[in-house]
Amino acid sequence: QVQLVESGGGLVQAGGSLRLSCAASGRTISTYTMGWFRQAPGKEREFVATISWIPGTTYYADSVKGRFIISRDNAKNMVYLQMNSLKPEDTAVYYCAAARGLSLTSAGYDYWGQGTQVTVSS
Repeated sequence: QVQLVESGGGLVQAGGSLRLSCAASGRTISTYTMGWFRQAPGKEREFVATISWIPGTTYYADSVKGRFIISRDNAKNMVYLQMNSLKPEDTAVYYCAAARGLSLTSAGYDYWGQGTQVTVSS
């Protein structure tokens, strides 16, 4: 079992930045693909970014490419999402997730955090 706890969400003005953190416990995440997803009110959960256990392997949703950066620190069992140039449409609950394989869909992830709210004001 992997337990995940997100932090770092909050209220920010458009154009601002936030850094989300995901603390993992229970098992080392070094062999897991780690992902970030988000869900806005009335919408389905959507893929944001993922980072494989293979060094340098990252994928981003087109909507965040060039603005968000996912990273991991296996020694600390942490995953991060640096969010820059935030837009009101980025407002959502952001979830950290862990997968045994490589997946860009929520169905492929085995463990989930409780989420952290990000609100971007215009």
